[in-house]
Amino acid sequence: MMASRLSMQIYSIFFVLICLLSRSIAKNRNTLMELSFQEYFSILQTGKTFLVYFSQDDIMVFLEELEKAAEPLHNYGISVAKVNCANEEISRYCGKENDLTKAYLFRGNILLREFPMDALFDVNAIIANVLFALLFNEIKYINSLEDFENIENAMKGKTNIVLIYVKAIGTPEHRAVMETVFVYGTAYQFVLTTETALLERIGRVENSDMISGSLFFFHCKLVLDLTQKCQKTLLEQPLTILNIHRFLKLMDAPLLTEITEDPEKVSTIHLQLGLPLIFILSQQTTYEADKKTAETVAWHLLGKAGVTLLLKDSSNLNIPTDTNVIFKRAKEGVPVDFFVLHDIDSIISLVENNTPNQNNEPVKEYEEGEIEALNLDVQDDQVVETVYRDRKRKLPLELIIELTEETFNSTIMSTSRSIVLFYTNWEAVSLAFLQSYVDVAIKLKGTSNMLFARVNCGDWSNVCTKQNIIEYPVVKIYKEGEKPVIYTGMLETEYLLKFIRLNRISCPLKIMTIEEAEEYLNGELYKELTSYSSVSVLGIFSSNMTKEKENFIEAGNRLKGYVITGFYSEEDALILSKKYAVTLPALLLARHKEEKIDSILLSNSDVNDIVQIIKSASLEIFPEITVENLPIYLSLQKPLLILFRDGNLNHKDEKEMLPLVKQKYLETFIPCWLNLETTPVGRGILKAYFKHLPPLPLLVLVDLHSQGQVSAFPLDQTLNEKNILLWLQKLEAGLENHITTLSNEEWKPPLPAYNFLRRMDATNPFKDINGFSTQKMCKNN
Repeated sequence: MMASRLSMQIYSIFFVLICLLSRSIAKNRNTLMELSFQEYFSILQTGKTFLVYFSQDDIMVFLEELEKAAEPLHNYGISVAKVNCANEEISRYCGKENDLTKAYLFRGNILLREFPMDALFDVNAIIANVLFALLFNEIKYINSLEDFENIENAMKGKTNIVLIYVKAIGTPEHRAVMETVFVYGTAYQFVLTTETALLERIGRVENSDMISGSLFFFHCKLVLDLTQKCQKTLLEQPLTILNIHRFLKLMDAPLLTEITEDPEKVSTIHLQLGLPLIFILSQQTTYEADKKTAETVAWHLLGKAGVTLLLKDSSNLNIPTDTNVIFKRAKEGVPVDFFVLHDIDSIISLVENNTPNQNNEPVKEYEEGEIEALNLDVQDDQVVETVYRDRKRKLPLELIIELTEETFNSTIMSTSRSIVLFYTNWEAVSLAFLQSYVDVAIKLKGTSNMLFARVNCGDWSNVCTKQNIIEYPVVKIYKEGEKPVIYTGMLETEYLLKFIRLNRISCPLKIMTIEEAEEYLNGELYKELTSYSSVSVLGIFSSNMTKEKENFIEAGNRLKGYVITGFYSEEDALILSKKYAVTLPALLLARHKEEKIDSILLSNSDVNDIVQIIKSASLEIFPEITVENLPIYLSLQKPLLILFRDGNLNHKDEKEMLPLVKQKYLETFIPCWLNLETTPVGRGILKAYFKHLPPLPLLVLVDLHSQGQVSAFPLDQTLNEKNILLWLQKLEAGLENHITTLSNEEWKPPLPAYNFLRRMDATNPFKDINGFSTQKMCKNN
């Protein structure tokens, strides 16, 4: 920060000037900025990354290319600026003539790299060199085959390698590679070379001097034997960002899939990317041999077509009797073709003869508008996909005030209630959540004494630092006379809306009379908010229970925005104690949906105990499982007893399940239900368990926390209270077979920044009910 770098005297002179100038700089950050002495001085204090050119006499051709590079580099958080040394000698970089033929890359006041102008010969060279300098940890440059073999051995069993050859540093191909590395980061080990001899030895190519760029994908992750070479696949299209991205998606796709469905209805990533799909038919008696054949074909066609093993025995499909191969084209509406082929070479020839690019047809290059028309389900992450799809959607940001270093404090101080989003405009999660934030602002438009604001931490890092923002996005609620409250819930519209609405009342509420307490428990006091809180919690204390009351108030503060809490500590608190048959101090839990009030004794309970009691009491006894609340229930570390339904829960199911729950026969499980209509991911779960979609409703027991066993209630039995208990007893005695066992392999994110399970742990207000993290509970099936 500036105060730590400058003396107080200099700070006082330039503080006001910097605040004024930095705002104008931010407005022009995506163009080539021309800086004066004061402006140049100010940007060094921001900690941002800048490419600066110090000029005596303008070289117009270079400046034109620098101008073109400004906007693309800004998308990566890098600003581009020019300082005119002819007006005033403001830096040592203006002092020497040879210094004026260079550009300099700074992060704050630290010089990272200097570039001779002849290395920055056009816009591609500028972008490629700058990203190359910043991403030196993500991509290794090598000169020899020995260098590559050392990397290959080091990566075996760990990660796959992407080896790229470019003819020279700064070419369009080099730029495409560096922009790809910026996106994928540590997902692979990227290696770069410009040595044609290395290309010839690895790729066994001829006329390497005619090649502008090549990319090889080395499949090292599954290689455990150091003496075994990693199998490689060549990208056969030109090195463009789209082609590289498309190729990497194909490399990450399963080598071989097995299905029993109608080929006409199957859709895979290969079809979405315009490649054909091969179905190799198999039957039970020849399954192992057919699978080996299919795997061999899949390796030969990797990057050219998808390969699927179609199991005929379990399929009631209308397929000609002698058919052993089905060919499906990517073009929608075109019927599949049936073939009788007798060897692997025939299958490979079938694909190569029906793939346009194999017949010397030019590779299609997509314009910006055409890229949008592609099926972007192939994005690395659904968040990134959403941002990319909606990147040209204009959000009504006029509802949200943009705050700067100059306006932040004055705006917060002059408003009784401010909701502020801290985000960055280069990070996918921030941009996706910005849309939800705008939706909340629209829903609450016209609400009195409520201001929606945002701070772009990429532009105003000092503001975010002072507000202790260490990750993005973050929402804080500033209320006059109170400490700021941080939103730690799901990054989604309805959850944020609930949090903001519940924060409108100052929990825990101080209840003044018995009548008011009854209104509170009956849901009449804040009727409009009861739908946002599954329970209303009332702490009751005698007037001399000071410590117990203070613990409850602190617990209520911690749960502010998630649960409605209140307390009553008047002289007549014993009236409530007698009515609800509980000894003071106590909690009364009003469950509005069930129209019942439970009581819990609070003797010798500290703040953490009270928080845990309220969190546990807030969970439903027979909840509907959704993507959002699943981590909360899994954190209890009990097996899930899930009733899968193709629609809402009906009275018959409730009649059979709820008595078991209320009579505590299911205490060792988490009884719940899942609606496949509103949570369609349930279909994928059932298919993973059964290899097909079984008849519904279906009761399934999933034990994620011990041996990963999955069991299903017998389909030939009636789903009733007696049969469910008998089935569970047989399972416990080992008299029932499990349908599958989940593996212990953990899911890992493609990039550390995309570790959204860790984010869910960080933002889950109920995460510590049993101290169990979301990441630990996820197993790959």
